[in-house]
Amino acid sequence: MQDILNILKIGGKLLADEDQLLEMLRVFTAMEGHKILVHGGGNRANELIKELGIEPKMINGRRITDAATLEIVTMVYAGLINKGLVARLQAMQCPAIGLSGADGNTILAHKRIVKDIDYGFAGDIDAVGVDTFKHLVSGGLVPVCCAITHDGKGQLLNTNADTIASRLAVALAPHYRVHLQYSFERPGVLKDPSNDNSVISRLDRASYLQYKADGIITDGMIPKLDNAFAGLDAGVSEIVIGNPAAMAAGKATVIS
Repeated sequence: MQDILNILKIGGKLLADEDQLLEMLRVFTAMEGHKILVHGGGNRANELIKELGIEPKMINGRRITDAATLEIVTMVYAGLINKGLVARLQAMQCPAIGLSGADGNTILAHKRIVKDIDYGFAGDIDAVGVDTFKHLVSGGLVPVCCAITHDGKGQLLNTNADTIASRLAVALAPHYRVHLQYSFERPGVLKDPSNDNSVISRLDRASYLQYKADGIITDGMIPKLDNAFAGLDAGVSEIVIGNPAAMAAGKATVIS
C-alpha cells in the first residue's frame, strides 16, 4: 500500500490571523504520513504593494505581475511569509524546509502567454521535481513551498499557489496516496458569500459549473476549484476546502 502524502495549501486572511494560522499548523504537524505545505500570501503582498504606491491588478482571480510587483511578491512570499511559517513549524518540532520553485529546481515554469492579456512575470508550471520532493519527504523533511517558481534561465516567476498545490498533488499521486486540502479563512465553498453557514458540503463538476454560470462561485475561487477538479482527474485521492475549524469538524467542502 502506498504511503499517505498530505498536501496542505494555506492562504487568504488565514495567514494574517495568528490564532487560526497556528491552529492550522498544529493540525498539519499532527497529520500522519508525509507532508508538504504550500502557501500564498496575496493579501499581505497587496498591502505592501499599495503602501509603495502601486495599484494591484487582477484578472479572473490572477495577479498581473510587472517587474516591480515581482520584486515585492518574491520578498513577501519567499522571504517574510515562507520563513515565518518555517520558524513556526520548527517551534512545533516539525522539520520544515522552505522552498521556492528555484530551490533544487523543484518547480519549473514558463511565462504565461494568453491571447490579449499580458500577465507580466506570471508563470505556468511545466514540471515538478518529483525525485527531489520524494527525497526530501523520505528523509523526514517537510517542504514549505511558496508561490515563486522559475524558468530555468534565471527568471523568477509568480505562480498561483493553488495551482502549485494541485500540480504537486498530481505529480506525486503515482507515488503516494495524496490528500490535498485548501485551507483559508472561510469554512468552505459558500452558496452565499455573506453567510458562513451556507457551505456546500459536496461539490461535483456539474454543480460547480452551474454555480459558476449563476455567478455564485466567482473570482479567486474559480482557479482553486479548476485546480481541484484537475487533481481528481489525475488521481488525487481526496480534496477538501475549508478553514481549520470546519476541517476539524468534518464540515468543510469535499470535492468529488
